[in-house]
Amino acid sequence: MVELIFDYADTAEGVRRYWTKERQVRGARRAADIAAAAAEIGSVTDREILITGAIAYWCEGAKRKPHQNFERVVFVNSDAGLIRFFLCFLTTAGVRWSDVRFCVHIHESADVEAAQRFWREVTGASADQFTKPALKRHNPKTNRKNIGADYHGCLRVSVNRSSSLYRKIEGWASGAISASSWQQAWSGIEPILLAPGEGFEPSLAEPKSAVLPG
Repeated sequence: MVELIFDYADTAEGVRRYWTKERQVRGARRAADIAAAAAEIGSVTDREILITGAIAYWCEGAKRKPHQNFERVVFVNSDAGLIRFFLCFLTTAGVRWSDVRFCVHIHESADVEAAQRFWREVTGASADQFTKPALKRHNPKTNRKNIGADYHGCLRVSVNRSSSLYRKIEGWASGAISASSWQQAWSGIEPILLAPGEGFEPSLAEPKSAVLPG
């Protein structure tokens, strides 16, 4: 029997080189897949923006509850691209820019001023459209991952006098869901748009932005 002796250092280095190259290959493949899918979308119409924006709001926005008959458009997210799209949606829906307000929700241990500057650049809004930041108390026992220079917290986008727009959004979302083609593929299953309060959405008094991850 031939005894095989491996040099651990050489083996570990070989594995490291393999995965370095493999990650590059996978990263390039992933980027190509995303670019190809994006190209399939192309330009979008105002109608498509309204549909997509309404669905995005129904997923991430604050909703009316049975115990809180309060209808106001409030959308919270940490993704700059999605925030830009939602602002495009508001413009397409006819919202006046002067009625839009912003609030940064972020951990108190983060760079609050830098986060404010970041979101002003993302939105193009003036400083007077931003309210006082909402700070979450730092918990040293929590092993948070959302730290560092790339952490900018969440942005809360609200629209003044928006009860009418809220109802339109609910109607647009309901119409899009009801008209979706999966009904034909899954015959016998009727789509259900949960009435306000029937899902696991936060209270409007404490929207998603009030409780950040970690």
